[in-house]
Amino acid sequence: MLKEVIATRYITPLREGGSLPGLVEADDLGTYVMKFTGAGQGRKTLVAEVVCGELARRLGFRVPRLVTVDLDPVLGLGEPDQEVQELLRSSGGLNLGMDFLSGAIGYDPLAFGVGPEEAGRIVWFDALVGNVDRSWRNPNLLMWHGDLWLIDHGATMIWHHNWPGADTSAARPYDASDHALAPFAPDVAGAAAALAPLVTEELLAEVTAEIPDQWLAGEPGFDTPDALRRAYARPLLARAAVVHERINGIEEAR
Repeated sequence: MLKEVIATRYITPLREGGSLPGLVEADDLGTYVMKFTGAGQGRKTLVAEVVCGELARRLGFRVPRLVTVDLDPVLGLGEPDQEVQELLRSSGGLNLGMDFLSGAIGYDPLAFGVGPEEAGRIVWFDALVGNVDRSWRNPNLLMWHGDLWLIDHGATMIWHHNWPGADTSAARPYDASDHALAPFAPDVAGAAAALAPLVTEELLAEVTAEIPDQWLAGEPGFDTPDALRRAYARPLLARAAVVHERINGIEEAR
């Protein structure tokens, strides 16, 4: 399971994202970018972050370490911003944190080139999870110590907003024409050959086991958290084998 820490200080909001994440300190002396259960997108955004972040890590991508953060709403009492106060009050309990990469800068495709192999791996992964938020306008990529890091996977797996259609999502195409790395001749076929065989039922069971039970409880149509975990895994398992054939827009973007 993800390491659990306790928030000890709320530092500042990060207003780049629509969900108003915040920078917090925790009892392990770490500094984390925290995403809140009380934000407008709710706990499904945090579930998507866990599934995609932990899957990406196991496939060899660089992603900030994830933790769960226990928040006492009293931390918001001294905040001058009313919006932040309300967010902290509505997010008591378990939230999500990711390591703050101090000194990292946002990726700019005009300033940093990416080779076809790395570009192909990232495009393939985004197609697998249905990431609609890796465009040149908002790459959700960071450069840190000369390496490319993947962040912000809340806008993925849109099928978990409509479970009756989830199992048919494997055939859904992925439009990569607006992807931040589309201009770098991504080698999607090579990525598929290397990564698709790694996406197994066992790996996905390991990944989905990282989701806290309380973020899965009460989902209509599912009796237990484990039943919902299996529902998250099924589309990813089916999609991994075929998604490279359904990526559109790369040729047009070159």
